[in-house]
Amino acid sequence: MAHVKFTPNLKRFYPDLDAGRFEGQTVAELLEQINQQHRGIKDYIVNEQGELRKHVNIFIGNEMVRDKIQLSDPLQDSDEVYILQALSGG
Repeated sequence: MAHVKFTPNLKRFYPDLDAGRFEGQTVAELLEQINQQHRGIKDYIVNEQGELRKHVNIFIGNEMVRDKIQLSDPLQDSDEVYILQALSGG
């Protein structure tokens, strides 16, 4: 199970959202597991076509996911995954 950390901004909508371990062999499977525990969170991360939203980045370790369309990047149990929302404004 990969260890997942979330941007603090998502806590505004999901106050009980904390870093934790989630199952998934790919990023897409991981998001499904997260969504099962936090219903609707996936809508903040991917668009209607299942593609990564433009204002969201997912890192596996220090590397940004390569497949932002199908989210097929493979995961290992030892991976640290970071789900970040970009902020705009000035």
